[in-house]
Amino acid sequence: MDFFSATNLHLYIGIILSCVNGVLMCLLASKFLHVIQLSGYKIVGYSAYLKETKWSYVARLLVLCFMSVLCVLVTNSLLDGYGEYYSYIGLIFYFYFCTVFIINVYRAPQKTPLKQTHRMQRLTFVVFLLMSAITFVLVFVFSEYVPFVRFGIVAITPIFLPVVVPISHFICVPMEGMFRQVYKSRAKKKLASMPNLIKIGITGSFGKTTTKHILNVMLSTKYNVCMSPHSFNTPMGLTKVINNYLQPDHEVLIAEMGARQIGDIAYLCNLIHPKHAIITGVGNQHLATFGSLENIYKAKKELVDAIQDGYICFNAQNAGSLKMYNECTKDKYLCGIDGDYFVSVKNIKTTNKGSTFDLEIDGEVESCTTKLLGKSNLEDIALASALAYKMGVSPLGIKNAILQLKPIPHRVELIEENGLTIIDDSFNSSVESSTNALDTLALFEGEKIVVTPGLVELGDSEYSENVVFGEKIAKVANKVIIVNKTNKQALSTGLIKSGFDEKNILQVETLNDAKAKLKDILVGGEVVLFENDLPDNYI
Repeated sequence: MDFFSATNLHLYIGIILSCVNGVLMCLLASKFLHVIQLSGYKIVGYSAYLKETKWSYVARLLVLCFMSVLCVLVTNSLLDGYGEYYSYIGLIFYFYFCTVFIINVYRAPQKTPLKQTHRMQRLTFVVFLLMSAITFVLVFVFSEYVPFVRFGIVAITPIFLPVVVPISHFICVPMEGMFRQVYKSRAKKKLASMPNLIKIGITGSFGKTTTKHILNVMLSTKYNVCMSPHSFNTPMGLTKVINNYLQPDHEVLIAEMGARQIGDIAYLCNLIHPKHAIITGVGNQHLATFGSLENIYKAKKELVDAIQDGYICFNAQNAGSLKMYNECTKDKYLCGIDGDYFVSVKNIKTTNKGSTFDLEIDGEVESCTTKLLGKSNLEDIALASALAYKMGVSPLGIKNAILQLKPIPHRVELIEENGLTIIDDSFNSSVESSTNALDTLALFEGEKIVVTPGLVELGDSEYSENVVFGEKIAKVANKVIIVNKTNKQALSTGLIKSGFDEKNILQVETLNDAKAKLKDILVGGEVVLFENDLPDNYI
């Protein structure tokens, strides 16, 4: 019978099955879609995910296909001769395996859940169309030429997802470019209607969000400030801030600027045209997508290049930032700790409750107190103080603002409950921030436990950096819980190399498992450092 005959029931079953499978494939593709979203819709991030995770999710899909096809073939063999419609029964196993797979994926803990934005919905719809089409073509070919398998061929379709998702992304690129241009034009028009708005860009491999919050508190004593919320530091994120958060009565816009490849910050600068800038530092964060430390340096320098006649504040404690300061010929200010800088933090006294210090601004000194923990927070305070001072906030006003500063969630945040002290530095981690967190942990007395997956997204240097990280942990902690297997070997090597008792090295798969393990080993009075949380593309 002709497959496309109007009287062929298999044709209609094939169409329905293709659509149902298309929906199923969108659910199975959620991990790939999530990674693309987390990568700022850049394929370089998607490729880095596959490399960093050694194609583990793809391997799981291959196992799913193998089990499904095997069950389909066995079922078809057993029911061969009972009638052509019995070939559908084997698909029950396929749908069952897919359902179990999807449930496990969605139950996995997510640091940053997949956001069902309009862009993601469009991308998902294209995935649905392509996978439905692929399914229908396979059903037709095998129904015509391999009738023994017939509809069972649907069981191999998950194997197409690693390729179909990026293809769908590229199909959407022209359309998304038009949408982005519309939103960008609207944002530019709004900014043009506010010619007196002072725009500030903050970038760096670490400390951007903390510095942004500190500067917001300081400038709010003099100005009506709009600060980009959360980690809205991508082109569409800042566009959304301008279109939805910026109000006509705002006098200052503080924009955090993130990047995963050269050109990202230049694009953001072209969007908002910042007047002033802060460079928190240059490190190897996101080295996997940048490719080299030199590329990271070039990307951060794009903000410096965009400043015309404003102030630029640099972190003296970071080699990359210091190099950028020395190369800069614009109105620049160096800030740091215990040095002859425009703003310097001196006479520091730290405890597990915070710090007291002298803040020297352009030769004027104020004695300050902050609840923020760690040396890196003092560097961020110095940077924010310099720009706030240049924008007219008095040293006394800055001192009072510092006293009001509250810990930023998940960034060396101190939490005390039921006799347990927790240092939450789980948002993300770089070599610099992890060292700062360990220095903070060293301020406490009693049993010290570090819970960490190690440092990630460091490209080829990831193993060696985690060996060093393990050595640093060994000098401070009594026990270590390593989350996930990604950096287990490197961390263990560094720990044992430094004489750490191997019996005190524990390994779990997820953060929830780590919390359960803590309940088993805590006796009271311990200090627990949660250092870094795996990005969702590692889970």
